[in-house]
Amino acid sequence: MTTVSLPPPAAPAAYSPGLHVLATFEAPAARLRDAAGSQQFFAALVARLGLSGVGEVYHVFAENAGFTAVLALTESHLSIHTWPEHGLATFDVFLSNFRRDNHATVRQVYQETLAFFEGAPRAYAEVLR
Repeated sequence: MTTVSLPPPAAPAAYSPGLHVLATFEAPAARLRDAAGSQQFFAALVARLGLSGVGEVYHVFAENAGFTAVLALTESHLSIHTWPEHGLATFDVFLSNFRRDNHATVRQVYQETLAFFEGAPRAYAEVLR
């Protein structure tokens, strides 16, 4: 009788919690002051991409009409902070891969946000979680 040695079973692929995009972009001051338009844009984007919003906060600063927005999602979050007096915004979006691979969706959220704000990238980083 011949004995055959089999390799040990392969370990399951490591779970990748998701992709986090962190960015800074330049944009026209008028866009960076449009909290109401941004709120409509993000609500439509979240719905169209099949994401699940669970809460949001928008705060407009009296000093410069810039705003901060944070949208909580079951998949995680997105946030934006604007400085119209400097023509800048910082943006981040993280989506979990718990139910599906969201890497492409994270990049799409960033690209569509950049287009909405008529932005030009200044800094961009992807962090695999």
